[in-house]
Amino acid sequence: MAKKRKSSTCKDTGHDYVLGAKTGDDILSVDDVDEKAAQLAKQGPGIERIGELANHAPLLRIDNLVAGYGMMEILHGINLQVASGQSLCLIGPNGAGKSTILHSIYGFTRIFSGGISLDGQDVTKLSPNQKLKQAGIAYILQDNSVFPDMTVEENLWMGGYLMEQTDQAKESAERVFEKYDRLAKRRNQPARVLSGGERRLLEISRALVMNPRVLLVDEPSIGLEPRFIGMVFEILTDLQRSEGKAIVMVEQNAKKGLEFANIGYVLVSGSVAIAGKGRELLEHPDVGRLFLGG
Repeated sequence: MAKKRKSSTCKDTGHDYVLGAKTGDDILSVDDVDEKAAQLAKQGPGIERIGELANHAPLLRIDNLVAGYGMMEILHGINLQVASGQSLCLIGPNGAGKSTILHSIYGFTRIFSGGISLDGQDVTKLSPNQKLKQAGIAYILQDNSVFPDMTVEENLWMGGYLMEQTDQAKESAERVFEKYDRLAKRRNQPARVLSGGERRLLEISRALVMNPRVLLVDEPSIGLEPRFIGMVFEILTDLQRSEGKAIVMVEQNAKKGLEFANIGYVLVSGSVAIAGKGRELLEHPDVGRLFLGG
């Protein structure tokens, strides 16, 4: 009788890997993935390549960022650039530091060294509220963050909590309703009645009330039925193309994220191992083998 093999699912790709067994060429053990990913991390793209992918005109720029939580260093010299109207997707194994990059941009981590700038202005030390109000950086959380007992309209008003006057938030909410008829039809209903896709649309729309220039999007497809995932990515595509938003995303479905994004970064152990156009990374043999399941 053949020995039963243990398996584990990679959170970032949703693909299963066989543990502790000799496998075929197309299946790697978790240890193999970790080892090969670590080899990639030693190479890393140069700053010239990072700048080239952002057309040498970045709106958001991270330079040699070392950051973490408390005394623990998670990110080790991260460089990142993304221009207006571009999207950048971060992929990699669990614990690589993907969400920590979003947290660092928004002010949720301890910055040991390095800097973050927006349109040439240093925003490294700004608080999250200042990042949103002054710099125009909005964070869309991966967790269900709507207020279920508030109406859809009231949820949108909450997106303008940093505005000087409540009328400003209401005016901005009206512009959102004009853009998304799906929400307008539900404006007076409690948010708890919304479908998963509509809740995600509300979360994105609430972030738009402050008219940010940069959207940090953490796992946009998580918990959604397949029929809603396409809708969410269509919304993000429209914001990028028609409104010129810069989007930095962490996406559990690495293939979907790279299909959407102009730029893809592969993170390993707190460092950028590979950077390229999203479509290029989809065809990259190491990325496909390690993170896309083929």
